[in-house]
Amino acid sequence: MPKQGIHPKYEMINVKCACGSKFETRSTHKGDIVVEICSACHPFFTGKQKLIDTEGRVDRFQKKYQKVKDAAEAKKVADDAKKKEALMQPVIRA
Repeated sequence: MPKQGIHPKYEMINVKCACGSKFETRSTHKGDIVVEICSACHPFFTGKQKLIDTEGRVDRFQKKYQKVKDAAEAKKVADDAKKKEALMQPVIRA
């Protein structure tokens, strides 16, 4: 026989998120729970990425790789121009 009165009560509680979302769940916790992030605002569930910049690290990273990105874009434009030029030249057959 299981002992009576040794388990906490499992009751309905309200969960409030910092984003403003509210929902009900069941828990042994007494009172409401306040969370910083929930499924309504978490990037995994929403598909939106939030970059939290610490000491300018994100800006430094983007500046560093902007040169690489620009070079790749310039190469693509040059390659496209070469292809167009090659198509415009008349074909001489012997």
